[in-house]
Amino acid sequence: MTDRQESARVSEVAPLEPGVPSATLAQFLSLLFARASAELIDLGPAVGANIAFLGERIGCKIHVVDLYADLDHHARHDALAQFPDCVEQRFALPDESVDAVLCWDVFDFLDPPAAGVLARQLKRVLRRGGPVLGLFSGGGQDEQYYAKYVIEDETRLRRSFYPGACPRGHVRQNREINALFTGLELIGSVLLKSGVREVLFRKPI
Repeated sequence: MTDRQESARVSEVAPLEPGVPSATLAQFLSLLFARASAELIDLGPAVGANIAFLGERIGCKIHVVDLYADLDHHARHDALAQFPDCVEQRFALPDESVDAVLCWDVFDFLDPPAAGVLARQLKRVLRRGGPVLGLFSGGGQDEQYYAKYVIEDETRLRRSFYPGACPRGHVRQNREINALFTGLELIGSVLLKSGVREVLFRKPI
């Protein structure tokens, strides 16, 4: 499959689910909105509604780093062993140059080496006091789809799904998540009824 065909697959997105409450989004946004001329890393595909939502409120500069597309490309070319190197190269930003990170659920799809590289890079580029929001659920080999998240308002997220080549990994326990983000402060961890755990970290001031 060519890169163009892979890109076309991403457009095959199912209709958005109804919005669901988020336990940590409001706190994440509060920390972000308190920072003047903030810069944000979004690890998912570019979503116009999210760019508009963040831009209208604070004029936030968004760095979209679509790791799902990168992961899908490596999976389809049987090159997942090289994915940690790809992650390393995707973050050319200077140290402590961004104010916040939206991970979404990308860590669900990463093996330990790739997850470790990603967490290290995020901690490196994050400014002091900056938050990181991640969603963790895990799954099985049959869950070969990615989610596109849309910020509906300060307290609700909507998502749709599109097919992907890489399955979700095992369910990461709290201690594994905390170990990934060693050095950051855990300021929120909530297990939702859906089985998704929302985790909010902040780099110490």
